[in-house]
Amino acid sequence: MDTPPPPPRGREPADAVRVIGDRWSAAAHEVRDFLTRRRVPYHAYDPETSAEARHLLAGVPEAERAGTPLVLFPDGSRLAAPSLAELAAKLGHATEAAAPFYDLVVVGAGPAGLAAAVYGASEGLTTLVIDREAPGGQAAQSARIENYLGFPEGLTGGEFAQRALEQAAKFGVEVVVARAATGLHADGRYHGVRLDDGAEPGAHAVLIATGVAWSTLDAPGCPDLVGQGVYYGAAAAEAANVKGKDVYLLGAGNSSAQAALLLARHARTVNILAQEADFSERMSQYLYGRLREQPNVRMRPFSTVTRAGGEGRLREITVRNVESGEEGAEACEALFVFIGAAPQTEWLGDAVMRDERGYLLTGAAVRPRWRLERDPHPRETSLPGVFAAGDVRAGAVKRVGSAVGDGSVAIQFIHEYLADR
Repeated sequence: MDTPPPPPRGREPADAVRVIGDRWSAAAHEVRDFLTRRRVPYHAYDPETSAEARHLLAGVPEAERAGTPLVLFPDGSRLAAPSLAELAAKLGHATEAAAPFYDLVVVGAGPAGLAAAVYGASEGLTTLVIDREAPGGQAAQSARIENYLGFPEGLTGGEFAQRALEQAAKFGVEVVVARAATGLHADGRYHGVRLDDGAEPGAHAVLIATGVAWSTLDAPGCPDLVGQGVYYGAAAAEAANVKGKDVYLLGAGNSSAQAALLLARHARTVNILAQEADFSERMSQYLYGRLREQPNVRMRPFSTVTRAGGEGRLREITVRNVESGEEGAEACEALFVFIGAAPQTEWLGDAVMRDERGYLLTGAAVRPRWRLERDPHPRETSLPGVFAAGDVRAGAVKRVGSAVGDGSVAIQFIHEYLADR
């Protein structure tokens, strides 16, 4: 067999990671999304369409080729079908806690969790932050944050997360990524956070800042095509793959608007579907105005998706007009879903009080299960010494600036709790 010609040079950074995998592979999408959110330079190749991919695979043993995606690193090493924990470890990120016990363990590395970590560590608390994916939370997936105080030119969600991590490192915060919290318990005044690898770092106090996840679209066909054309957020990771295509977004909030503006730079058309009659009801005015100025963006009110079709990849969706009830199939290779959010609190079980939607109750709202003589602190959950901040907390304002403030304020109450002890 002839050896494929060498790939052209100068098309990617010299230190870029290379990801070889099927364009429509959910596992390959997960790797691309993780690298994008961590701002790791990479180039993706589809072996079905890329001569470069075939050249890179020429020297790889057949057994490893079967494990896709195949991730090649600048030092010559490679990983076949890596888990996020394996990928994170290879990139130099900690995936295990360095110590058994801390003053404060923060679960969740979104804006609230990172702000709490910076303020806590800067005030002398030994602090561990744990995140199930990559730091930054939903904010890290934002194409651009333009209304955050102090950044008049705006910054991407990835830049925001990276700056926060650098600030946390400055004060000695330890960050563990690609590890999910699976349980929480208290032993007297000490708390333990159980992780998916069986480890259980302990702390005097715990802050839960796990934020929210995008609500899933349960229309027929959609669950089977996640990562294969149906995406929750992740517009930045897929933007390069929609060049010249017609893409759809479901939802009329700010996150959908930001994603649409990013995708509009690459896609032929961007169709935003929403059940609302007026998109400006849930969207910041500056974003709404920009969308109206984009010639390839179409805002379609009274619309929702009732079905997704395709074998191994998304090929079409069924769009329903919720006012008339009329339905029609439309060709579609990428559907980005932004239809609300749900708190990530299932892992807590009955350890702390939650409201009917799963958000964590704090302060006066936990009195029905409060057993101490003192009053609960304003950000304290029903389990003494366990606090909540950011979008996961019932009643929180879901904005980046609010989350940062909430995490910062929580540290004050954690200090008061530690002083009481």
